[in-house]
This record gives sequence, C-alpha cells and structure tokens, in this order.
Amino acid sequence: MEILTSLPQFGNLFLTLLAFVVALSVIVAVHEYGHYIVGRWSGIKAEVFSLGFGPVLFSRMDRHGTRWQIAALPFGGFVKFLGDADAASGKDGAAMAALPPERLRQTMHGAPLWARTATVAAGPVFNFILSIIIFSAVMMTGGKTADPLTVGALKPLPVEGITLEPGDRVLSVEGMPLPDVAAGEVYDDMIDALPREALLRYTVERAGREIEAMGPQLMPPLISGLAPQSAAFAADLEAGDVITAINGTPIVAFEELKVVVEGSNGAPLALTVWREGDESHEVTITPRRVDEPQPEGGFRTEWRIGIAGGMAFEPATERLGLIEAVGDAVGQTGDIIQSSLSGLYHMITGAISSCNMSGPIGIAQVSGAMASQGAESFIWFIAVLSTAVGLLNLFPVPVLDGGHLVFYAYEAVSGRPPSERALRVLMTVGLTLILSLMLFALFNDIFCP
Repeated sequence: MEILTSLPQFGNLFLTLLAFVVALSVIVAVHEYGHYIVGRWSGIKAEVFSLGFGPVLFSRMDRHGTRWQIAALPFGGFVKFLGDADAASGKDGAAMAALPPERLRQTMHGAPLWARTATVAAGPVFNFILSIIIFSAVMMTGGKTADPLTVGALKPLPVEGITLEPGDRVLSVEGMPLPDVAAGEVYDDMIDALPREALLRYTVERAGREIEAMGPQLMPPLISGLAPQSAAFAADLEAGDVITAINGTPIVAFEELKVVVEGSNGAPLALTVWREGDESHEVTITPRRVDEPQPEGGFRTEWRIGIAGGMAFEPATERLGLIEAVGDAVGQTGDIIQSSLSGLYHMITGAISSCNMSGPIGIAQVSGAMASQGAESFIWFIAVLSTAVGLLNLFPVPVLDGGHLVFYAYEAVSGRPPSERALRVLMTVGLTLILSLMLFALFNDIFCP
C-alpha cells in the first residue's frame, strides 16, 4: 500500500528529471554544435563531440574523423578539438609537439586568432539563435490577437446568462469603446474602469449587424497560467480554475484578486475555487515575496501567489508574419538578457534577495513544472533557458567561453597569448569561482523559501 501511495510523487519526480534532462540536452547539443561546426568551417578539427560525461553509451565515427558519442551523465557536453588535453580545451603540449607542422593549423591552439575567436563565440551565439527560432515559431503558431478584438472560443466560467458568441467583434463594453488591442495602458485602464459585475453589457458586430449581448467580465479571476515554484503551483491550482471569493468575499474581476494579494503582507488567504466539472472548494494560500523586473529597469518587491490572468474568451488571432515574428523574438531574447544582467547586479548590490538565483534543483523543478503545463510552455522555457546559458557562457570567467574570448582579446592587443603559467592559474581561479557559484545556487535551492 505504501508503494501505491508513493506512485504519484514518483511520477512527478520522473517528469521533473526527464524534463530537465531533455531541456539541458537540447541546449547543450546546440551550444556544442555551434563550437563544432564553426570550428570545422574555420579549419579546426574536432576529434570528439560528446553529449554528456562519463562512460560512453553510444558512439560512431563520421567521415570527417569526429567521434560522436552519448555518455552516461547527461548534464553537459563538450567538443574536444585536435591538440586539446581535456574538455575545457586545455593545451596538450605532448600531443602538439608530436604533430607535423602542417597539422598544427588544425588545432585550436595553432589556428589563427580569428578562427579560435569565431569557434569559441559560436557556442553562445547558437544558444541565442535557438531562442530566437523557438520564440519566432511559437509566435507564428499562436498568431497575434486580432484587432478589433474578436471573440474566439468562450472559456468555461461560473456565470449564467452569457449571450456573447464566437465571431462577435467587440465594439464596446458597458458603453465604453474598446481601444486598440495594442493600446497598452489605455486598454488596461478601460478594463479597470469596468463595473465590478459578473455579467456585463457588450456592443458587438455580429453578421454585419451591431447588436447588444451579455458577456462576462473581460478579465475575470481566471487562471490562465501558473508560475513554477509558486504558492499557487504548490497548492495544485490549475489553468482554467476560477477564483470566486477571497476570505469569503466574492470577487468577479482579476484586479480584485490582485489588489488583495498585493496588500496581504504575506498573510494566508482562503480562496474559493471553481473548477469545471467539480464542486467549488477552498484552498488556503500564503503569498510569497517576489522581486519583479520593471520595464524601466530595476526591480520591485511584491506579494504574489504565482498566477497569470486571462480574458474570459480566447481572442481570435491573425497570422504573424515571419519578419515581425523574428523581430519580436529578438526583442524577447534581448529582454531576457537585460533582466538577467539587471537581476545579477541588484543581487550583488543587495537590492534584491540572492534567493533569486536558482541552482540545478530549482531549474529541474521549473523544467518539470513547465512540462506539466503543456508542450508549448516547455518549449518556451527551453528558449528562455537557452538564452540564459548563452549569456552565462559569455561572462569573462576563465573556463567559460567568455574567459577564452578575454584571452584572445589580450592576444590581439599584445600580439602574444598569455603565458602557460598564467593560463593555468587563471583557469584554476575560474574553476574555483564557478564551483563556488554552483554550490551557492545549490544552497539556495535547498534553503531558500
């Protein structure tokens, strides 16, 4: 009986580990392939392309003389170029000395500076390219909200008397004209100004005629998504749930929920939750302090339970063009880089909690949480994580790609590379720094709330 009761937990753990391994493997494979293919184009020979570390489970030799392998520990990967002593591209002096002069050009250490620089930079660049491709594909698949706002599928809600229909073009709600969907703050202000009633009067265009229809709050207290590692996720709330009351007080708009949570000061909240097909039930949730990046820069600390709101219906969409999607994807990638750097700066200065830094356990938990919310959420998460990995590898720390690029910049300016002794010392310092950072992040995973 104890085995049977543990099965759900085991299933969640398996999903978390599987999602983490899949996400990490995709990102590492793309990163290392960037090093490999640009190195090959630059005339540098790759001896081994490994996905994972440790005992080799599978390998094959290609026609270029590169051994492709999958190893038992799926937590990274490497490309070993001719003349490398190890996976970190340390120089194998004995192997280099044994090579004929004409083959030195094929090594990472004997290639021209431009070839080495391009090969090292290619890993992070390929991570950014992966993110842009994924973001673009998801945006093109989902499309953009049609303007004017048009009703797609109505979502299940605990509201009776709705006469709004799919295909209706919304002209006004309670007599207030609907701004353009892209109007930003103007659009939000209009939604906030709506009466706090469960059923509202819509003016819509239907079959070429302007008519009135009854519809729900435009933004009801409906859960459209959950943040991983949030209070709502831990309480087993689901997308599609509707919060109908807080501490016994009925609510009909998402803004009402937001105001109560933000003003809770961390006090537990009793939420009455409606779920289609089930009876309403009560869930007690304690909001958590969250440091949120702001559009103008910096962070603001708020109380959050970790849910995203959504419209009462799926808005009809229109096709997003390739150029527009790629532009938006580049912007999304840039925003992730900017917020990551800002977050790191504010953690170093003590402006926000260092608990915002997650380690492998935290990343694995987020991977599993995103996978549990569907393929699109998980794929989007891979794109976000790929950008983060690309950025991390560009930090000017020895043993990372950014550290190697700093060495190459020094060589370009001085006309000679750093001495072997200096490289050994710097690589040791860099490895110590990276291991310390990993231990600190792991400590956060275990002890941060």
